[in-house]
Amino acid sequence: MPAITVKNLNLYYGSFHALKGVTSYFKEKTITALIGPSGCGKSTLLRCLNRMNDLIDGVRIEGEVIIGDKNIYAPGTNLIELRKEAGMVFQRPNPFPLSILENVTFGLKVHGQLPSKRAKQVAIAEKALSAVGLWETLKDKLNQSALSITLEQQQRLCIARIVALQSRIVLMDEPCSALDPMATEKIESLMLTLKKDYTIVIVTHNMQQAARISDETGFMLLGELLEFGPTGQIFTKPKDDRTNDYITGRYG
Repeated sequence: MPAITVKNLNLYYGSFHALKGVTSYFKEKTITALIGPSGCGKSTLLRCLNRMNDLIDGVRIEGEVIIGDKNIYAPGTNLIELRKEAGMVFQRPNPFPLSILENVTFGLKVHGQLPSKRAKQVAIAEKALSAVGLWETLKDKLNQSALSITLEQQQRLCIARIVALQSRIVLMDEPCSALDPMATEKIESLMLTLKKDYTIVIVTHNMQQAARISDETGFMLLGELLEFGPTGQIFTKPKDDRTNDYITGRYG
């Protein structure tokens, strides 16, 4: 069963039809890349997967997004629990102006699941930071401000917050756009490691990145998901001429 299924999803910003009948699925424990030119609807689709678009005035959404066996757009959906299950990583790292330890455990505190004893909090941080390759670097700096570490470490820290919450799905919106090539390589390596335990959906303008790390790719244009399939097929034998035009740089 797919981790996420999207059925005939339409989104309107007022009268503007931003997503047009998107139907797709995202396999469990894989990396799926969404590519396409700016303004094509990639980030809008990504934000539909944990209802972040609900925060925008004038948005109207039709269709279904099914996670597990539940339509997340059904009445009565618990949005706090949904965003715990499907965490978001943004273009620029967004650590809170708190200590490293408080950042890692912040989501647990919000959900009322944070142990009162510091030793247990540190144990949670050790597990989460180890998963993103930061424990050895930061274990003696847990009381320092999260704003004092490098951008690449901040992005890893933001991913560690999701790990600490035991989310099943990680949504990434251009997570490397603010990073240099070496830091980007480290984040990509981390994603490949994390997919053993998580379903990852990434929006990227970097087609080389999509080709390097993703198992499946969706190409979007003007609000439509024109083509979706194994990354190797999309990049070497696309079925739609418009996909081929984008991949080969004829427009973008």
